[in-house]
Amino acid sequence: MNRTGRAGRPKASSRETLAEAACELFLERGYEATSIADITQRAGVSRSSFFNYFTSKSDVLWSGIDERIGVAITALDDLGREATGERVRLILHGIVQDFAPDPLALALRNAAAMALEEELVRETGVRLARLSAAVSRAACAAGIDVMRADVLGAAQAAAVMSALRVWAEEGAGRGTPESVLHEALARVHDLPWRD
Repeated sequence: MNRTGRAGRPKASSRETLAEAACELFLERGYEATSIADITQRAGVSRSSFFNYFTSKSDVLWSGIDERIGVAITALDDLGREATGERVRLILHGIVQDFAPDPLALALRNAAAMALEEELVRETGVRLARLSAAVSRAACAAGIDVMRADVLGAAQAAAVMSALRVWAEEGAGRGTPESVLHEALARVHDLPWRD
């Protein structure tokens, strides 16, 4: 149950308050110049409260998409020999389905202002590698040769991460993350699941 603040509005959860405080500070001071102590002070919560929700400062940005990628990786691994290009694409669409603006979307849109470019490149690479490996494993389990599986994995993982970035950078006028991913996956159509 949410408590009501002074202005009569429901009080946000500590997680939301921390994320909002972090994003404000990243915009004001830059990512590297903002500490966890700065975030907790701005949010009005304890340091231990921060670690109840996030494992690191970077996790403030990535935790939402990491949960979605984790679900997708489990689903991809569960496909086994039943993996098809269509099933894999459906799972990948689940990553962006009903994706609402969050700290990552704000960071992607304001990377320069938040001085986050290096952080985003580094951490996007980690997610690309995890997702690419999962698609590649699904392809191999379905009998596709390793090289083709690796190329499919890299291309489709890049489509997911690129779709999120393009959607966030171009704003609401671009449509939904799902439509942008559909467009991105269409661009890798020359890499069919099977010959």
